[in-house]
Amino acid sequence: MIFQKLNSMENPKNIVIFVSGNGSNMSNLISHFDSNPEINVEAVFSNKKDCLGITNAQEAGVNTVAFSKQELEEGNVTELVDLLNVDLIVLAGFLLKIPKEFTSHFENKIVNVHPSFLPKFGGKGMYGKHVHRAVIEAGETKSGITFHYVNENYDEGNIIEQFECEINPKDTWKDLQANIQQLEHEYFPVVIEKLLTQ
Repeated sequence: MIFQKLNSMENPKNIVIFVSGNGSNMSNLISHFDSNPEINVEAVFSNKKDCLGITNAQEAGVNTVAFSKQELEEGNVTELVDLLNVDLIVLAGFLLKIPKEFTSHFENKIVNVHPSFLPKFGGKGMYGKHVHRAVIEAGETKSGITFHYVNENYDEGNIIEQFECEINPKDTWKDLQANIQQLEHEYFPVVIEKLLTQ
């Protein structure tokens, strides 16, 4: 496990963000909460030490943690998150299946956003472009995003909130992906703030 501490600040509520890729939602959250004294992004965790999300987090001055699948499964990551006094764990494009031991330890403290309406178009393998292609191929007229708590099963945790967008007949999956990402960027900070400050 690689832990690079870049800075430290004390705030009433601490979150950590888990990413596996570019981390556009992560960057949006860091930028948003940078001006909010009530919520602090304490660290960004990733199972890919060279992903763009880690690089962007470091450039934004946020602590970063890179870990292996084995370290997640053996509880090392759980121990570190405990040490950080975290109020909420936010999954932002994190693709590893989280072990039951981790989800049980942090019950109702792990939040994910899924790029469609759950329970439709959820489950193993349903992420990113795979979701949007399935939605378009099904002839749906609306799609959206689902914020939900995370348990040991893919996309089965209790739903927190959902937000929708229209699908035009000529939309491709890439058009839908762009609209969904816009929804995520708009509502992700709002939902996190509601969970932590209300």
